[in-house]
Amino acid sequence: MKQYDAGSIRNIAVVGHGGSGKTSLVEALLYRTGGTDRLGKVTEGTTTSDYDPEEVRRKASLNLSIVPIEYSGVKINLLDAPGLFDFALGQSEAIRAAGSVLIVMSGKSGLTVGAQKAYQEAAKLKKPRAIFVGKMDSDHADFYKVLEDLKRQFGASICPLVVPYVENHKVQCYIDLLGMKAYTYEGGSRKEVVLPDLGHRMEGLVSAISEAVAETDEELMDKYFSGEEFTMLELIRGIHKGIFDGTITPVFCGSAQNQEGLTLLLGSMVSLLPSAEEVAKETGIGPDGAEVEVACDPNGSAVAYVFKTIADPFVGKLSYVKAVAGTITPSTELINMTTGQPEKIGKLISIKGKKQEDLKELAAGDICAISKLSANTGDTLCAPGRKVTLAGTEFPRPCHAMALKAAAKGDESKISQGITRLLEEDPTLSFTINNETHEQVLSGLGEQHLDVTIAKLKAKFGVEVKLDPPTVAYRETIRKKVKVQGKHKKQSGGHGQYGDVWIEFEPCESDELVFEENVFGGSVPRNFFPAVEKGLQDCVKKGVLAGYPVVGLKATLVDGSYHPVDSSEMAFKTAASLAYKAGLPQAGPVILEPIGSLNVLVPDGTTGDMMGELNKRRGRVLGMNALGYGMTEIVAEVPMSEMQDFTTLVRQMTQGSGSFTLEFARYEQLPAQLEAGVIAAAKAKAEE
Repeated sequence: MKQYDAGSIRNIAVVGHGGSGKTSLVEALLYRTGGTDRLGKVTEGTTTSDYDPEEVRRKASLNLSIVPIEYSGVKINLLDAPGLFDFALGQSEAIRAAGSVLIVMSGKSGLTVGAQKAYQEAAKLKKPRAIFVGKMDSDHADFYKVLEDLKRQFGASICPLVVPYVENHKVQCYIDLLGMKAYTYEGGSRKEVVLPDLGHRMEGLVSAISEAVAETDEELMDKYFSGEEFTMLELIRGIHKGIFDGTITPVFCGSAQNQEGLTLLLGSMVSLLPSAEEVAKETGIGPDGAEVEVACDPNGSAVAYVFKTIADPFVGKLSYVKAVAGTITPSTELINMTTGQPEKIGKLISIKGKKQEDLKELAAGDICAISKLSANTGDTLCAPGRKVTLAGTEFPRPCHAMALKAAAKGDESKISQGITRLLEEDPTLSFTINNETHEQVLSGLGEQHLDVTIAKLKAKFGVEVKLDPPTVAYRETIRKKVKVQGKHKKQSGGHGQYGDVWIEFEPCESDELVFEENVFGGSVPRNFFPAVEKGLQDCVKKGVLAGYPVVGLKATLVDGSYHPVDSSEMAFKTAASLAYKAGLPQAGPVILEPIGSLNVLVPDGTTGDMMGELNKRRGRVLGMNALGYGMTEIVAEVPMSEMQDFTTLVRQMTQGSGSFTLEFARYEQLPAQLEAGVIAAAKAKAEE
């Protein structure tokens, strides 16, 4: 395979809302540049990007896919990211690895939440941005309405470079505002036509480009104010610099399905978007904690970043790697800066969707997959003599939890093994075993995310599981002090059994049983104290109301009696258990419920609705913070039992723009009117 230097490489993340046409655009660009001889379609499951069986079945991108193309001697690595919010991992991976970000929008749907979130994430990471408004062949597509929405949302940086000429609600041709030429497309072939008259709109569009270019350079500003027109070279240079600085976001348009406007987009990718040489350089942290500049130099010591991991039970682990500096070959020595251990490099593989081709080397600025690395997503790999750690990726945190149950008995251990492998490739998943409920709990970004994970678990590791809402880990405690007797006396031939204790039970501030003894006169010999405590420790695992663990309990052994022959540790352990069963029902037992600390981000216009919803869920709103971008943060405390469907609610209420974090804070007493329901549910579960 041909090797490219960093100046001839463009790494472009293709992102946007689900269904906006990202994968169709990538497929069309691949077909247009001769990378495939057949134009695949998402609806038929034949695209190069969406090759995973679940993607084909669902007709949507679920994972980041890499599709390299070549145009005018330049290699363009297209990183096709999923747009569904449940699979935001792919977008984070793509934007982190990319040099620039292409946000795809539909001319029909307009500015969507997914496009806004993608733009904001790219801006946060200071990645150069461009926008492609596709589906211009659709009925009711309105480019100029979309353009106005973009300007209103993102300001003066929005700079259209390709616009449609529309008559009778149909695009007649596309106008290249830099070259001042118009083109029609038929069967993918481009034909230049007479430039149509857009009237005042054309003047405004051209003037906006000139103003944007003038602001990128003092000399160009002087020329602009003197009334001189910019040359084509000056326009390209100015727009290129503006894109690099983030002051210009160019807008293109076309139709992937009808192959319209693609050559104009490809030409702009080559001439206007920054090369890997310009944007692949990074700032890392050296061994001494100081910042270190890592230039994109193919002749320097190797530094690379693992931005995606694929765990396959048959092929093994595949690590998607971006070389920031140096040149990596199978014999290159690399250190994993996360573990401090050397990494043994397997094959270097060029990825095009599911197609793989061996590489001899990976040069600075380029992307490939490496087999058999032990590294995980986010790890920095570098030469032993150049130790530096690059910035990781901030992934969305899992917020939707479900309990896993094996469909077949004996598969419990296989679940853990398979999930562990899947966790390697998906940092937005988490897996825990709840020590109180003994459930295996899988958390992700939403229902679809967990459904796909379960499908992968079955397809890759042969384990079939069911998902159920996780059991809420209630607890029990007491509110009053009581003193009770527990007496165990049994005679059945030979030695009998005798144990007699008086125990005071009272509330205290402790998650563990607090046991003390205050016995006088040897009424209970000291050697039986541990047996009494052990009997109580066994008992507090199950409360007297619903069988939940008991906390906040202090037990003081104050009196009792014994038999010199019949008393034993077992007898006193049993006596303690009888005292527990007699005393706790008299001590005002109550159920405690877990309370979570909630931070939910919602659009300003939905804060009232969200606060009303939290009140319905017995939440307490503690405060609100205006975040800008039209978003508000609501801080609240809510019962965990009321939050199982909260992920879906936030999505629906905010059209996907909202997000939240929920963490356990403490336990509080369950309202008395809800106790009966919890007790009944616990009893039903115990009888299953």
